[in-house]
Amino acid sequence: MLPIKFLTIHCAATPEGRAVTAEQISQWDRERFNQVSYHWVIELDGSMHRTLQDNEKGAHVAQNNTGNIGICYIGGVAAVGGKPKDTRTPAQKRSLRTLIRTYQERYPGIVVRGHRDWPNVNKACPSFDVAAWMKGGMSDGSD
Repeated sequence: MLPIKFLTIHCAATPEGRAVTAEQISQWDRERFNQVSYHWVIELDGSMHRTLQDNEKGAHVAQNNTGNIGICYIGGVAAVGGKPKDTRTPAQKRSLRTLIRTYQERYPGIVVRGHRDWPNVNKACPSFDVAAWMKGGMSDGSD
């Protein structure tokens, strides 16, 4: 799995406001992929749950999981209509900012992107523009 070169942000594609736990996400992944997909899951309240160690390979970006840390936030879909939507709570944004900064310090030069930013990915995940959010200072919306 080492060296770590990428950090990829995902959404769980769950409806806005629906309280899903990190354990539920991991269980869904085990059922679908026979393994846990993400290294971290951020719940609605901003709690950060480690689900894989950095040296373990996830299953979150097809053909691009080696050296790639996956972070998933709960949400990403409108409560009505099921369309992609940035549903991150201020607490989730703060936690995501903390994880990104931690990994940037731990692995200088790490490339941070959204799942949709990988070549040949035809998804809205994580339902927001990661590069624009980072360029804008990673605000949680409360400042």
